[in-house]
Amino acid sequence: MAKSLGSICEERIFQKVFNQYFKVVCNFIYSKCGNMEQAQDLCQDAFVKLWKNCAKVPFDKAKSYLFTLTKNAFFNEYEHQKVVLKYKTVKSGSVNNEDPEFLFRQKEFQQELNNAINKLTEKDREVFLLNRIEKKKYKEIAEMLDISIKTVEKRMHAALTSLRKDIKNYKI
Repeated sequence: MAKSLGSICEERIFQKVFNQYFKVVCNFIYSKCGNMEQAQDLCQDAFVKLWKNCAKVPFDKAKSYLFTLTKNAFFNEYEHQKVVLKYKTVKSGSVNNEDPEFLFRQKEFQQELNNAINKLTEKDREVFLLNRIEKKKYKEIAEMLDISIKTVEKRMHAALTSLRKDIKNYKI
């Protein structure tokens, strides 16, 4: 039987993981965001989380863990920027003839929606954002995440159910 390489919590093992995967993970997320500085920040954050959770992550799962962390962090940032941009567009596009109560409710709803999306599980949020923000079809999502279409459907259903529960009196 092969001898275990050791725990990621050991500094030398963690260093090996870092040296082996940092550039690969950075290049992957750079291909998504197109900004090397942002990609490096996301990678560094992922490695910090890996170190904090080193006891929970087996050595052979470290690479997929890092990819998942950076991808989810990117989607969270992307979603946040889209919301900010949408809000700025609405705000600058209006001629201030809108009812102040309407503007307040709109802002309140946007905050409630952001909070509800952030409360979703990572897997449900990932599927929701890929479908609703990236406009990916279930089949594309299944291929990207290497899961079945049925799993995508279940995660989307769970996300929508959770959002409906958290955002009362609104249709999603």
